[in-house]
Parts: sequence; structure tokens; C-alpha cells
Amino acid sequence: MTHNVWNCDINFPWWEERGLDCSASARIDGLIKVYKDTLPDIIGCQEVSCLMADLLKEKTKSSGLDYTLIWGRFTPILFRTDKFELIDSVFETYPEFIDGFDGSFNDVKSKAFNVGVFREKSSGFLFIFATTHLWWKTSDKEKAKTAENDYQENSDEAREFQVALMVKSVLQLKEKYNCPAIIVGDFNADYNSKAVKHLFDNGFSHAHDIATDFADNAMGYHYCFGSGYENFYYDKPFECAIDHIFVIGEKAGAVKRFERYSPEYYLPISDHSPAFIDFEVI
Repeated sequence: MTHNVWNCDINFPWWEERGLDCSASARIDGLIKVYKDTLPDIIGCQEVSCLMADLLKEKTKSSGLDYTLIWGRFTPILFRTDKFELIDSVFETYPEFIDGFDGSFNDVKSKAFNVGVFREKSSGFLFIFATTHLWWKTSDKEKAKTAENDYQENSDEAREFQVALMVKSVLQLKEKYNCPAIIVGDFNADYNSKAVKHLFDNGFSHAHDIATDFADNAMGYHYCFGSGYENFYYDKPFECAIDHIFVIGEKAGAVKRFERYSPEYYLPISDHSPAFIDFEVI
């Protein structure tokens, strides 16, 4: 699963005025319900503050969910310790400044990648799992006029630069352990972006494109911020989505389902619907 949980620790006036609460402490129960409803074995998170990390550890345990958290600044990995053991790991924060580009591309140091090499206990199957969060602004001036995003020159190129760092690390581990790899995350970039193209060019497939049983065509996004939330999900096609799952080195037919989870109760929890795949160990 890939899951951007919204980095929001406190309540905001719009919410408080309506008797609502968007703080991490209030939203944690909704996040736990997502995990109980979908039962993911491994979760790559984004926008997890220190407070939210503590809440996730506390609440998953008290709810009977056997997860261990691998910390990485805002991008932790949760995995089931009854099924997997961690063999190796890499974490890297993307650089704030990039040679040749003006401005900062990681202003609060939340953009990073976190990678684990896991062994499935019952079979000994090895696989790599990486989660990432890429830079968020847009290089498209017209889009900046109509979207929540702000304009910043070279933002598209900055995301491609960040992806390249992650891909290099993942492929090095793939060569070392000779096993498949899964990359998940909030790319802040759609299917036709430079960042996604870099993954395709390096041999990765989008899980949506190779799922054998079901491929969800929803965007999986809606408005949910400190200024309020909308009570509906955007009716935009899959190609507009910015939360992705990629695989490489898998055996044919390993990816069964690609799905986004967007129940009504989740609308005030986070702007990003979690996306997940069923990956068969074969």
C-alpha cells in the first residue's frame, strides 16, 4: 500500500467552527480503520510527522495489528512482523538544492525515499519495497493558476532528479539480492510526467498496467486541507493520479489487483486515497 496520511498535527479554525477536528490525534482512528478494512501486509507512508508516527505505533498495536515501523523522515514503512523480516534498508532525504536549478526543492526536508529489503518468512521469498515523496510544485504556469499547487520553474525536472536517485538505490539493491522490487509513493506527478517516464525507461511497470484481475481507473484524490474538505472524490481518470505503485523483476502474473480505497468515512482523513496491490509471492 502507498498512503499519504496528510501532515497535519493540529486542528484548524474552519474545522473547529464546524465541530470537526483534523488533528493527527483525531484522524488516527480513521487511518487505523483503513488498515483494518484492507489488511495491507506492508505500507509505504508519506507526510508522517513524529507525532503521527507515535500514534501509528501505539494505535496499530492496541488494535491488534502487528506492524513494525521503519522510521524515515516523513516517509516510514510499516510492515507485518509475523510475515516478514527486514534484511537491509536505505534511507535518503532528497537534497534541498539541485545544481543548475534556482530555489529550494525540499523546503521542509519531507521529500525522501525509504527502502527495505524483506524476506517472507514462510517461503524465504526476497523483495525490495520502497516508498517516496517527491517535490510538490508545478512547472506549468497555467496549472498553477487553477490548482492548489504553486508555480516553480524546473519542478518537473526536480522530481525527475529525485526519482533518479531513488531508482539508482533500488536497482543497486536489486542487483545485490537478485529479487523483484516495488516502489510506491506520492509522486506529485501524473502518469505522463517526466518522473514516471524515468521509471518506465529503467524497466519498471506501473502496477495498474499489469494487474491481471482488476485495475482501478480512479484518480483517488480530493480536497482536504486546513481550510476545509470536500465531501466527494474527484472524477478524473487514472492518468491524472499522483500516487503510484511500480514493480520490476516480478514473475508474470504476480500483480493481481491495483486498487484505490476511497470510502465516504475517509473524506476528512487525508486528501490522498491509499492505493494498494495484491502481489503474489511466486
